[in-house]
Amino acid sequence: MSNSSKRTIHLPHAGLVVLVGASNSGKTTLLDRLVCEGILLETEVVSSDHFRKLVGDTEFIDWSGLPRLESDVLFYEYQQMSAKAFEAMDTILAMRCRLNKLTVVDATHLYAEDRQKYVQLAAKAHVPVMALVLDVPEAVLLERDLGREHPRGRQRVKQQAQLLKRNLRGIREEGFNACYVLKDVEEMNFVRRVQPLFHEIGSGIDIIGDIHGCYREMLEVIERLGYTEDTKGLYHHPDGRRLVSVGDVMSRGPESLQAVQFWKKHVDAGLAYMIDSNHGWKIGRYLDGRKVTLSHGDERFAEELAQYEQKAGKAAAEQLRSELRDFLLHAPSHLIFGRNGLRHVVVAHAGIKDHFIGKQSARISDYCRYGDTEGQDANGKPIRKDWFVDHESGEIVVWGHDPRPQPTLVNQTVNIDQGVVFGGMLTAYRYPEKEFVSVPAHENYANDPDSPLVRWQRKRFSPPNLRKLIAGYSVLTESYGEVRVQGEWIKSAIDTVSHVTVPMEELVYIPPTMSPAPAVSAEEGYLEHPREALAYYRGQGVQTMVAEKKHMGSRAILLLFKNEQAAVQYVGYPTLGTIYSRSGRAFFEQSLGKQVMEKLNVDLRTAGYFERNQTDFVLLDAEIVPWNLKARELIAAQYAHVGEAALLDRSKLVDKLKQAKVAGREVGDWLEEMEQKYANAVTFQEAFQKYCWDVDGLDEIRIAPFHTLAHSGKTFFDHSHIWHMEQNRELAGLSSLFMETEYRVITDEASEEEVIRWWNEMTEDGHEGIVIKPERFLMKNRDKMIQPAIKVRGRKYLHIIYGMDYLAPENLKRLKQRRTNKKERHALMEGALGMEGVERFVRKDTVDRIHDCVLAALSLESEPIDPRL
Repeated sequence: MSNSSKRTIHLPHAGLVVLVGASNSGKTTLLDRLVCEGILLETEVVSSDHFRKLVGDTEFIDWSGLPRLESDVLFYEYQQMSAKAFEAMDTILAMRCRLNKLTVVDATHLYAEDRQKYVQLAAKAHVPVMALVLDVPEAVLLERDLGREHPRGRQRVKQQAQLLKRNLRGIREEGFNACYVLKDVEEMNFVRRVQPLFHEIGSGIDIIGDIHGCYREMLEVIERLGYTEDTKGLYHHPDGRRLVSVGDVMSRGPESLQAVQFWKKHVDAGLAYMIDSNHGWKIGRYLDGRKVTLSHGDERFAEELAQYEQKAGKAAAEQLRSELRDFLLHAPSHLIFGRNGLRHVVVAHAGIKDHFIGKQSARISDYCRYGDTEGQDANGKPIRKDWFVDHESGEIVVWGHDPRPQPTLVNQTVNIDQGVVFGGMLTAYRYPEKEFVSVPAHENYANDPDSPLVRWQRKRFSPPNLRKLIAGYSVLTESYGEVRVQGEWIKSAIDTVSHVTVPMEELVYIPPTMSPAPAVSAEEGYLEHPREALAYYRGQGVQTMVAEKKHMGSRAILLLFKNEQAAVQYVGYPTLGTIYSRSGRAFFEQSLGKQVMEKLNVDLRTAGYFERNQTDFVLLDAEIVPWNLKARELIAAQYAHVGEAALLDRSKLVDKLKQAKVAGREVGDWLEEMEQKYANAVTFQEAFQKYCWDVDGLDEIRIAPFHTLAHSGKTFFDHSHIWHMEQNRELAGLSSLFMETEYRVITDEASEEEVIRWWNEMTEDGHEGIVIKPERFLMKNRDKMIQPAIKVRGRKYLHIIYGMDYLAPENLKRLKQRRTNKKERHALMEGALGMEGVERFVRKDTVDRIHDCVLAALSLESEPIDPRL
């Protein structure tokens, strides 16, 4: 018989295939054939005989023809061996089902209870189970038994054949997904199904969030993604990309019917994919005539369908109902996209557990439709659990269902439901680019006073769920893209945040670390020099730069409110603001901090700053001097003692060497070396003392703000650094606590040389150095963010950092081999996180979303990097 005329049986891509048949029915022969044909792997076959050998060293014990005593002993031994073999085999089967592997079970399975355990095992693991029954005539079974190495015996074979016949009719009713009774396997073709949920990414996919009938916004997003409409009304991408919907394309919005028809047409044409969802499932059952209560906007779909029937007629409406019913009821629970069989992205409407991925069952469908919930709140709303905290299988899971003001990245999961029907946005996620495209809603179609976006705003000041963060998470930043932080550093940062930082609501920005130039100085006797920083920016295409004097103080963030009541809408309680360090700690002790805050508030209000700028607050990035305000313990415990000990030791040694030289000893070279080391110790001692003085109240404190980060409703990251310096000058004129920062603008070779001369004079006088910045806070080269600032420290100051003898030729040569790559990368990521956090604060985002940025920046600071850089 030719293959084309043979009956074809499709084996599942995963799950269990249970062979049923008496001994000698050809089960092992069939499996050998399927392995030989490449339909099965050898490892996908699990045999009871094989496991008997594993646990008992033999597959069969013959007790026939022996005295009663001996046969009873052997029979008992065989029973024990078989029981343990099946126990071990069942463990392996459970593991393989959990991993979504295909396993064919080779045993007789003649009793219903033996078959039923596999049906239950498959149901528990959410995999399909198939029965292949080999119904071979008794005469053939007996004939084959005679040719076996270990015959089962005529009586036993006849018993098995009769037992199969008694069970044959009932097997189909035992819960198998498919059951085939085979008289002759030679007349059968076997084909292995592919994973129905997996699709190749190809040139890319564009995943669109919950549409809810917002058809116009949907078309806007699709067109912004680069798709164009053909003469048949189908949208194509020039690169062959595909559209993917996370579901809920209908209900609540004004054009649900058009939206569903759009997706059906594009799915049918092979241009798009759509998954199941809670509203899609309900509408599908409604179209199927089931008893469904239409609510939460589903009734609007029924109204649109009734209007369609009035216009197109009853026959056309029934045809449409039938088509849409089948489309919605057969939508997959989730989809997987990848390359060469490797999973990259999973799309599920409301979420998915890792061990559900790639499987299908009623329970999985329900989970993907509704997510993980635990009852209802006092208003009857479902209480949603953070299912994503347990995601650890590596794929990106893209989901919707739970509207949030902005796309949310947590633990390799991406929420793209931005509540377009509630007046929010419609978001698309592009993969593999990992980019977002959003359009605002034309209006608030749902007009729900208790919409998810409204509830989201009400819980703005709720503390974050730290459990979702401790395993590691990502923050999507506009300037850098995705910043991912590792769990090991997050735990350290959480400990810091939990114990010593200012209140979480006021902790809105962590200033980024600052890298030295990527290249060490080519100048002899210098580790750092402005030329390398200037060359870096020139190489990035920057034409204008700003060089600012670097104050030797401590970095601080000032959040200053117009009055205590103005703070409520931003932090949730009345306060004049806060001043904190780079680690989030309060900068001043409580009483002094209160004095500083009150004076700044009075000075700025008296000068009309808040009214003139129409703002409720100002957020400043600054340096506060003197250095010992924050570094007193460090100076006392480390620098002062080291300097004093070195001066004492080296001065005595110089004196002894001078005496030896007078006495005629040949110690000239040694004396010269020690005099240089003594001079190094003097320089070291002077280097840090220059920045320290006693502070008696407010009069000795000076604050040098160099970035005005934000006012109400706006940030200033797009402004030039010249503008920021002008703001600095204005603030210095408004309060005696503020001081100006000296700076230079670099536009050509002459101004570069002037800056180098200025840096030389300044650093030789003992000042720390300068910071060179590109023209604007955020600048890119070929869409890549470049360093927002590069510090260039002076030779004398670097004695503090690298040790008093760092300029010795052998030491300097070694130090010039330093690597700044990690520092540079952290500076970029922390800069992007800082900007993103401020943007979220200004638009009054939730505390946990602002905290995501702050905690990520603190976590990066926990990662060990050479602290001298």
